[in-house]
Amino acid sequence: MQILITAKNIALTDAIRTYAEKKVGRLEKYFDSITEATVVLEVQKNLHIVEVLIAAKGVFMKGLEKSEDLYASIDLATDKIEKQLVKYKEKLKTKKLQDKEFEAPLKLNVFDSASLESIDEDNKLIITKEIPVKPMDVEEAAMQMELLNKAFFVFRNAEDGQIAVVYQRDDGNIGLIEA
Repeated sequence: MQILITAKNIALTDAIRTYAEKKVGRLEKYFDSITEATVVLEVQKNLHIVEVLIAAKGVFMKGLEKSEDLYASIDLATDKIEKQLVKYKEKLKTKKLQDKEFEAPLKLNVFDSASLESIDEDNKLIITKEIPVKPMDVEEAAMQMELLNKAFFVFRNAEDGQIAVVYQRDDGNIGLIEA
């Protein structure tokens, strides 16, 4: 597993790097297919924010924690990922989800809210992410959305090969948008 550690507004010491690598490295015992882990350490005022993003066979999991102690934030974020890995592994056992080949990456663009109000040539692109699109059924896509703690998830439907979106509805249910 490749571990990438980034620090914002904080000096990344060898002790912090070693601690983060040790904590994130332990996640491999839960799921041996983890290919990459990204750890972002950030300080804002008195809060230490740690975001851990894990990629494993087309499944992405994210843990974000804030506390007044950097080491506690690292512990809490990796614990959150650990719980997600255990939950995902259990669902794999019960659903017997199959590994499928990846399609070309899907490019997602996120704009800031001000640029959406007045769409013109001055739009600011905030985030661009390329995500490998793994064909999956609707249940697996809903599980992936839950693992990422997102309100929606874009995926390629395994039944018809079309791009689709699952999203969290206001009433708590999950909706599906098909192309």
